[in-house]
Amino acid sequence: MDKGKFWVIIAGISGFLAVALGAFGAHGLSDKLSPEMLEIYKTGILYHLIHSVGILAIGLTGKSAYFKSALFFLIGILLFSFSLYLYAVTAVTVFAIITPFGGLSFLAGWLWLVVKTLRD
Repeated sequence: MDKGKFWVIIAGISGFLAVALGAFGAHGLSDKLSPEMLEIYKTGILYHLIHSVGILAIGLTGKSAYFKSALFFLIGILLFSFSLYLYAVTAVTVFAIITPFGGLSFLAGWLWLVVKTLRD
């Protein structure tokens, strides 16, 4: 399978999950979570959606130089967004400790994108 196509599929799956989890949060959790925890959950959704679109854009370019950025974005979604979802729902602080690693992965993905573009 073409790697650009692979990243488009990953973006589609990721975007689908972001919308599904966002709807679950809005309709299933709004009366169960404190306003603070609901905001944390929403932050996870926002970053999940933004980086899903980033992965999509990278996949659509088909430029292999950018594929590492897509990988960093995917890792960021898993570490940042999913740790926020779990923390908001469970209040287990160990999940919040994972979040910054996802943020670093997002930063690495954006930096990689800039560096590779400047080198082209």
